[in-house]
Amino acid sequence: MKIKPLPPMNSLIAFEAAARHLSFTLAATELHVTQGAISRQVKHLEEYLGIELFSRANRGIYLTPSGLQYYQNINRALLDVAQATGEIKRWQGDQQVTVATTNAIASLWLLPKVAQFQSENEDIDLRILASDYAVDLRRLDCDFALFYFRHPPQGMDSTVLFPEEVFPVCSPGYLERLGEMGSPEDVFSKTLLCLDESQRDWVNWQDWFSAVGLPNVPPRNRMNINNYPMLLQAAINGQGIALAWGSLVDTYLQNGELVRPVDQVLISDSNFLMLEPRNRGVVPTGVKRFRKWMLEQIPQKVGNKGLRMP
Repeated sequence: MKIKPLPPMNSLIAFEAAARHLSFTLAATELHVTQGAISRQVKHLEEYLGIELFSRANRGIYLTPSGLQYYQNINRALLDVAQATGEIKRWQGDQQVTVATTNAIASLWLLPKVAQFQSENEDIDLRILASDYAVDLRRLDCDFALFYFRHPPQGMDSTVLFPEEVFPVCSPGYLERLGEMGSPEDVFSKTLLCLDESQRDWVNWQDWFSAVGLPNVPPRNRMNINNYPMLLQAAINGQGIALAWGSLVDTYLQNGELVRPVDQVLISDSNFLMLEPRNRGVVPTGVKRFRKWMLEQIPQKVGNKGLRMP
């Protein structure tokens, strides 16, 4: 919906400065124009509004009651605009880095690691934009984008952070409650934790069973969750078995909060990628340092064994 009515913007800025200083001369000095230009802009605004904003007497100016009320409202509005503009400009300097990614990668992979970067680069401000909604990455106003892809987007430079390795996980307590199971199929016949179908690029249970050669046994219960960190938390809570992505769950496996109930693992041709704008021009110092640090975080995994998705 169109915002209206709006006054002439140049006249509004001239009026705000004149009202704040109660002087056309000081307003002209602040805005780098002539006193006559300020006077004309204020007159133009008064004609637009149909009221007098200033009383002119004894070679001075004073706000009328209507002018005072208008100034107070306009001053607050322009301060809000200035603050919003300052927040945007703050992230355009040489020592700021903006990273766009998903909630899963942010909370499970990036944030646990990035404290090291911050401690070693205290002069750099880091901004993380996390969202699971589909976006056109080429239009994102960011320095880096960390996302999972079966097919990398065109028009961006990409670096593989880690390959896709998918395997089931559950809590030790849940596995203990399963008891002695006769086959892998028995393990999956209880409760499966499922990532909501809106996350279409991610491997689902049907994909995984088919790729590793296990029958797709209907579970007794399913729990559908549309947020991957929440889904992993449900697995940690002992609420069922979830599909895990290697490198995102390493910490949970190492500290024993999650275990792997079966040995099968799927290795696909998909990857978690670091994407960068192509032909971005001059690269700020902060961006160069963050990129160097990111490359140092890439795990050096050799000889991965598993079943590949066809």
